[in-house]
Amino acid sequence: MIERAKIEAVLGDLVEQLAAIEHERWSHWQLYMHSKGQKRPDGSLVFSAEAVSRWEKQATTAYADLTESEKKSDREQVDRYLPLILKTLKTDVTE
Repeated sequence: MIERAKIEAVLGDLVEQLAAIEHERWSHWQLYMHSKGQKRPDGSLVFSAEAVSRWEKQATTAYADLTESEKKSDREQVDRYLPLILKTLKTDVTE
């Protein structure tokens, strides 16, 4: 049986690595959002009504009800995490 302390150490490290990936994902999203807005002289951003409407619809739609294209986009984001999770499961916990 795997020791609890070993699992806790691996999970603690995994959280930090996943948080780094999450920050990268969030940063990418923010840069995308900023590219879709019109920057005003005061630094604020203005988005088209179409973009806001689309994002609000996506944000209030359950994953199961998204279009296949929207689901694919979400899966692509999850793909960023899988290599690290798989590596951790294969090596760190079982060593």
